[in-house]
Amino acid sequence: MSKPLASSPPRLMGILNVTPDSFSDGGRHLDPDAAVAHGLRMLDEGADILDIGGESTRPGSDPVPPEEQQRRVLDVIRRLRERLPASVPLSIDTTWASVARAALASGADWINDTSAGLDDPDMLPLAAELQVPIVLMHRRGVPRTMQDAPQYRDVVAEVRDHLAARAEAALAAGVRPEAILLDPGIGFGKTLEHNLALMANLGSLVELGFPIVLGASRKRFLGALCKDVPPEQRLAATCATTALGVMQGVSIFRVHDVAANRQAADVAWAVLRFSTAG
Repeated sequence: MSKPLASSPPRLMGILNVTPDSFSDGGRHLDPDAAVAHGLRMLDEGADILDIGGESTRPGSDPVPPEEQQRRVLDVIRRLRERLPASVPLSIDTTWASVARAALASGADWINDTSAGLDDPDMLPLAAELQVPIVLMHRRGVPRTMQDAPQYRDVVAEVRDHLAARAEAALAAGVRPEAILLDPGIGFGKTLEHNLALMANLGSLVELGFPIVLGASRKRFLGALCKDVPPEQRLAATCATTALGVMQGVSIFRVHDVAANRQAADVAWAVLRFSTAG
């Protein structure tokens, strides 16, 4: 196996859901004061990036209109930007270019698009126009029905090929190579076996040459592996995915529980550096 390509310590992207119905923490941070306080707390715990979203993409969820997404997130973004140094990126989690544009004008720095620019044809041109980083995620189907018996012949190869194609589309739209990040979309149109195959082969995605973002935090497949514990009891399982990802070269981990995952990432990084020294 080739050595992982990650050349800098792993970064943590703290999840800030400003939604009433996210699968794990829906409703907890819908109030802007609570959302801002939680964002600041995650930074104190070791987050490097905050990812702010106003729409749940859990299995079975319905789309949220752009206007409502903006109502939920823009004030939170403005208030966090006022409190944070410019070196801390804020990411807007949306598939709508209009929401992304408004969020970027309010102080966001990145776009995190779970459709990889397929839901809205204006998304990749927007990222190119404003020269901002964009996370392109693999998703099979749409959130409402994506878990209805998803099938692949070779999930690793198909996810890899899809991400490579979306990266090429972003480049063709004018997005700079260094501004493209890829996410295999754990749990987005995948069975337990599909998720395990991707977790075991993250290095194959790293070899595409773009930073890989891993979002396995509290996901349903972890519950299935751990006696069906509820999302809030999947911290140790999430930390295991973080350590496994670091050892395979993943660059960024999108997590709910920052402090514990910071420890897992730092320990795994130290081991990886030692094992590849010389």
